[in-house]
Amino acid sequence: MPTIYDVARRARVSPSTVSRVLNGKQTVDETLAARVREAARELDYRPNALARSLRRSRTNLWAVLVSDINNPFFTALVRGVEDVARSSQYSVVLCNSDEDPDKEASYVAAILAEQMAGVIISPTGGGGPVQRLIDASVPIVAIDRQVPGATVDLVTVDNEHAATVATTHLIDEGFRHIACIAGPRDLSTARQRLDGYRRALRAAGRPIDSRLIQYADFRESGGYAAMAALLDQSPRPDAVFTTNNLMTIGALECLAERGVRVPDDVAVFGFDDVPCATLIQPPLSTVTQPTYEIGRTAAELLLARIAEPTRPPSVKVLPTEIHVRASSRRRVTKATRPA
Repeated sequence: MPTIYDVARRARVSPSTVSRVLNGKQTVDETLAARVREAARELDYRPNALARSLRRSRTNLWAVLVSDINNPFFTALVRGVEDVARSSQYSVVLCNSDEDPDKEASYVAAILAEQMAGVIISPTGGGGPVQRLIDASVPIVAIDRQVPGATVDLVTVDNEHAATVATTHLIDEGFRHIACIAGPRDLSTARQRLDGYRRALRAAGRPIDSRLIQYADFRESGGYAAMAALLDQSPRPDAVFTTNNLMTIGALECLAERGVRVPDDVAVFGFDDVPCATLIQPPLSTVTQPTYEIGRTAAELLLARIAEPTRPPSVKVLPTEIHVRASSRRRVTKATRPA
């Protein structure tokens, strides 16, 4: 592994000059600084040991690395992070991994190179990039998802309980063939919500039909494709629980294109609010996460981790809210109304 002295020799400067450049000091001639940065890139130098010994020399930047910037879930969450950060004289840099492990790894390399003070991350399926942050002693807080193979501070919600309540509502409404559009198998959030769906069915004495479970990618296109697959099979579901907001939108688009009425033909219950959920016709039933509070709590945990790096990791599980609206209610017609 290259050292600071290797970088100094490659850049033809002193080790102290390398130290000043990599710690963001502005007292180095820009020509020399450019040589140092180029040498560090060529050698793939990561100043882990330097970061540990000069912890107080980190920048005042936090990285918030989200998995999908197109997801409205992250909007209020990032605002919660930013409000806490600014009150503590930190600035926030927003990064979007786009559910791509390679892109996530690229951002992690930039975070290390820029000596950022801490990271709040919604990780992709792999834990390798996050492990690099851990190895470099960078303070980390995970949001929404657990980090595979690592134990770090985590802020999440009661995913399994919320999914159980949502599915139980559909059971209580009298729907018989309740489907689930689940997320990626390797993400903790997706597994927990699917577990909640299954738990509700078992509690009601219902069989778990694997044909009624479709796995998708937490994207609109995935929700659309999963809903299409469910509609093409027999028996067709009469209700569906979708486990994130973008997949709910995709499922609704598919139902509309197929001429399937909600909730008359297929009832819908989503996880996460979607924009204008109450203005959609019929209004959409959803599990709502406290997104601003998730961000605020994650930022407070990051401050605590920066102040006390060796304290045991903690997990904060925040409550959700269940909003039952017309999209998941069985309509009473003359044919079904009791005499």
